[in-house]
Amino acid sequence: MPELPEVETVRRGLHHLISGYRIVDALDLHPRTLKAESIAPLSTLKGARITGTGRRGKFLWITLDRPFVLVAHLGMSGQFLIAQKDRPAAKHVRAQFALKKSLRSRELVFNDQRTFGWLSVEQLTDGVPSSAQHIALDPFDPSFDYQGTITKFAQRRVRIKTALLNQEIMSGVGNIYADEALWRAKVHPESLTSELSRKRITAVIDCATQVMQEAIAQGGTSFDDLYIDVNGESGFFDQSLSAYGREDEPCPRCGAPIRRIVLGARSSHFCPRCQRKT
Repeated sequence: MPELPEVETVRRGLHHLISGYRIVDALDLHPRTLKAESIAPLSTLKGARITGTGRRGKFLWITLDRPFVLVAHLGMSGQFLIAQKDRPAAKHVRAQFALKKSLRSRELVFNDQRTFGWLSVEQLTDGVPSSAQHIALDPFDPSFDYQGTITKFAQRRVRIKTALLNQEIMSGVGNIYADEALWRAKVHPESLTSELSRKRITAVIDCATQVMQEAIAQGGTSFDDLYIDVNGESGFFDQSLSAYGREDEPCPRCGAPIRRIVLGARSSHFCPRCQRKT
């Protein structure tokens, strides 16, 4: 599933390529594309001018010169793609947008092979769409409460991996970057948050921020073509992963074989020597 670095990469691409364009047509091509809570059909977007983009955690939205925005969650395989003559046409188009700016025209599609992603027309409250109101700030938000987030982690009595994946404590971190952050911080994924010192929780948050920043710089992590940016390009951070997906490979730090366990129906990868359970 795309995590913050992948969603931010898509947001930046959209912001650069479609800001200032007007939506001249909007087609909903799949019965599960539009979220049930959407306040209007996609056809409502016709005539709206795109003014920018926004993001909170793994949610992104396109802002318009209208009192509503187009929100998107990429789910497992959702993609925003700009149609290009030198690339094959997308095979799983769920929504299609014809864009125009002066004499220039562009086609934007929402492609989603597994159909877990969705689009929604929503209003903003305090700059955030309704579907993302319950989502906590991520470390890249200027209003992120660093000390308050440390306290939230410390007050829970759950596994640190579970806490990292809880988007209502700190958003944006998914399975990949949780494993990488814990490896960097030398914290076992099963360690209880209530038993970790504030110093160690701080290290986990700092490492999560660092690893996601590095991933953004490399266009995110792509293991297959389910995640690509708006130009159809893959990210390269998979080449920099130290723990996630490296089962039985030597730990880059100490050489011990990376182990995989299952926590909450998800795989967790860690070094049994560097990340001892507290």
